[in-house]
Amino acid sequence: MDPVRNPYAPGAGQRPPELAGRDREISQFEVVLERVARGRPERSMVLTGLRGVGKTVLLNTFRSMAMQRLWGTGKIEARPEQSIRRPVAAALHMAVRELAPRHRAPDRIEQFLAVLKAFALRDPKAPKGTSVTIQLGIDVPAARGRADSGDLEIDLTELFADAASVAADLSVGIALFIDEMQDVPAPDISALCAACHELSQNGGPLIVVGAGLPHLPSVLSASKSYSERLFRYVRIDRLERSAADLALIAPAEREEVTFDPGALDALYEAADGYPYFVQAYGKVTWDVATASPVTVKDVRVAAPEAEGELAVGFFGSRYERATPAEREYMRAMAALGDEPVPTSAVAEELSRKPSSLSPARDGLIKKGLIYSSERGLIAFTVPHFGKFLRSQTA
Repeated sequence: MDPVRNPYAPGAGQRPPELAGRDREISQFEVVLERVARGRPERSMVLTGLRGVGKTVLLNTFRSMAMQRLWGTGKIEARPEQSIRRPVAAALHMAVRELAPRHRAPDRIEQFLAVLKAFALRDPKAPKGTSVTIQLGIDVPAARGRADSGDLEIDLTELFADAASVAADLSVGIALFIDEMQDVPAPDISALCAACHELSQNGGPLIVVGAGLPHLPSVLSASKSYSERLFRYVRIDRLERSAADLALIAPAEREEVTFDPGALDALYEAADGYPYFVQAYGKVTWDVATASPVTVKDVRVAAPEAEGELAVGFFGSRYERATPAEREYMRAMAALGDEPVPTSAVAEELSRKPSSLSPARDGLIKKGLIYSSERGLIAFTVPHFGKFLRSQTA
């Protein structure tokens, strides 16, 4: 069929043509937005799940929902070893810029920008010679005595309070979206939790919406014991069969193309309900099929090509980031199956002492390739990664 009309869109964070199976999460966020707008207490939200389940897509959808309600929004992607001070400053600057044209008191906006500039300037890791004025476009003098103590917990709490106050003037809110939240450095995640805690007690209209790997709740809990009550945790998983079918059928019908039941069976078996895989297999199958309806034969012809593309772009690119020792560790994990495995079993598989494998394990965790589902257990962050490694070994 015509590849130009191909509706499927496998891509990192790219919204699929049909966002199927996420109605519950979208409804939950609508409630959050409405409650915050009405001044009612509401927890910030955290999305967790494996890679490829659509966390970033959902995060972007939430941001669009907030913007439609005329909220101020900003988004950052956390990186290991990078302080969140500058990224948060840039995100809140964007959020307040969205609100500024509707605010009746320009001096209130300038006051906040002065505080924001002072906050950003206190970044101890900022490269020498960098300018907040150039980077953020803030040309007002930095404030003194507000959000500039150098203690991130104090500064972030004061900055959030001031940003929320600006939004409250307009009877709207501010939403800060943080992707890859598990990569926020430990001291910064502690400061972020403390600021959110203070904000929730004061009822300010500012929320933090995070997304990260399955172990993110334990990362937050390790920083502040009350984080379990501070956030609403939403686990994002693979799609149910009906939702996976809808993700394929709805875009195709808009192009006047249908699927045979057998083709849908084969596609669900191949993609296993993971949204990224649904798009990847759907795209190649469309290109292979010669006419509507798409048949099971089309899927079988397309499957090797789709698997080859995933092997290079989805699995292979991650595997290449690992060191030889880390690859050996992952191959041992794969040999033990697809469920979370004990670290002691990996050591036994490699005939090594567990302590000698700690550097490889820690390196893989830092690279986001594996995570600790609970004490003593590890698992891949990427679905079907074990299957990929076993096929490479074979």
